[in-house]
Order: sequence, then structure tokens, then C-alpha cells
Amino acid sequence: MKEIVVNDKFQTNYIYYLKEKINSNFHPEFKPELTPKDMLKMGVFGGRYMTDCKNEFPKSWFEKAKLSPSRKNININYYQIDASLPLSEWVKKGWIHKDDPRGWFQWYCRYFMGRRMEDEDLRQIKRWKSIRRHAGAIRKSCKPKDLSCRKKQRQALLHWAYDSRNI
Repeated sequence: MKEIVVNDKFQTNYIYYLKEKINSNFHPEFKPELTPKDMLKMGVFGGRYMTDCKNEFPKSWFEKAKLSPSRKNININYYQIDASLPLSEWVKKGWIHKDDPRGWFQWYCRYFMGRRMEDEDLRQIKRWKSIRRHAGAIRKSCKPKDLSCRKKQRQALLHWAYDSRNI
């Protein structure tokens, strides 16, 4: 079991352990279509999300990542539209777990790396599954692969590791 020590803007001396090999032994109901590396390359969260925690994750994730260190930049997003609520809203709605103060994507990156926390994993996978409804709305309202249709929903799906370019 490998120990990871995190020191960034949100966490100081936070320790977690990798119990699985990277990108393996996912819960059978959790089938993300994009890896964290894919998501960073496509521009998620206006590029602001992972700017101070590069040391925690593989360098390769950041080689072609679209990041914006100073502020959110929606032009970095794949669909060039803002599709996320501010972190303060996530906190207000109770979506943030103390171990992952940045939210779902931080949980996913750590899960992908091999961290497991049974109760939190199940909660986040349930949230991930509930986002699928947006893919149904796109299928119902748009011609196949019309990437100009429902861009905000498509960008939101990218934030949750669904590849909305295939809808």
C-alpha cells in the first residue's frame, strides 16, 4: 500500500493510501468514459481546478492539460461555456466530503489512482450515475453528434467523465 501525502491550498499533511493499482478494480457500476488525464486535456472546470496539486498525480496528466492558474477561464473548456457551480455552492449543498475539499473530480482522481473509501466511493458513484440524465436530454433534443446542441449539458457531462462528444 503506497502512502500519499498532500500539501496544497486545500489540504496540509493530508495522508491517504493507494489500495489498488492505478485505473483498476473499479466498482462494477462505475464505468467512466474519460480518464482524469483526458478530462484535463479537454479543459474542464475552466482550467482552474488542478493548478496547485500537480505533485499529487502523474506528470503525464499535466503534459497537455488546459489549465488557468490565476482564474477560471471558460475558453479553456471544451465547449467554451461555464457549466459548473462555484465551490461555495457545492459546500452549501453538502456535496463536499472532508477528504476531498475540491469535490467530485478530486475524489475521481484519487479513486483512479487507487484510493478506496467504501462509503464515500458509493456516494460519489451514485452522484456520477445520476448525472447520466443529461445524456438522455441531449439524445432526446439533439441530432446525433451535433456538438453545438446543449453545450452546457455536454460540458457538464465532461466534468463527470462522460464523453459527450459521442452523443
